[in-house]
Amino acid sequence: MSVIRNMLRTYRSPRIVTRGMIAQGVTEPQVLAFGLLSCGLIFVAQWPGLSRAATLDPSITFEQRMGGALFGIMFMLPLLLYGVAGLMQLAVRVLAGPVQGLHVRLVLFWSLLSVTPLMLVQGGLAAFLGPTEGVTAFGFVVTAVFLYIVGAGLLEVARPRHGDAP
Repeated sequence: MSVIRNMLRTYRSPRIVTRGMIAQGVTEPQVLAFGLLSCGLIFVAQWPGLSRAATLDPSITFEQRMGGALFGIMFMLPLLLYGVAGLMQLAVRVLAGPVQGLHVRLVLFWSLLSVTPLMLVQGGLAAFLGPTEGVTAFGFVVTAVFLYIVGAGLLEVARPRHGDAP
């Protein structure tokens, strides 16, 4: 099934999408691609806000702002995501028993990829409206949707399956 179709289905039924991806036999390169694609789209979502900030405060140029965002999002965020996935795997293992690290990374990276369209909208809102309460509220909506998808995905990977070793 296509990535975009799965992204849309994720908003409605994240556990079913996660279950389907695991059943299809997701691999580490696919999960890494989800993570890097997420980071790339998050980087693109920052451009309008960075342009607005550079226009309002020209002491830091747009290129300098882009360089900082590139380093932070494309180089540091993937490392941070792998660390968070490791902590999530540890937490799930303590609370629910053994779980594959690949599946936890899938949940985290897929959740991030699924909310990137909302992040792109938020970036556009930030560029047009600036730092307003509406943009902040939309950021909370994006965070809530992300946490919903992550939570549902973790519930799916932590559930016991028939035929699994205890």
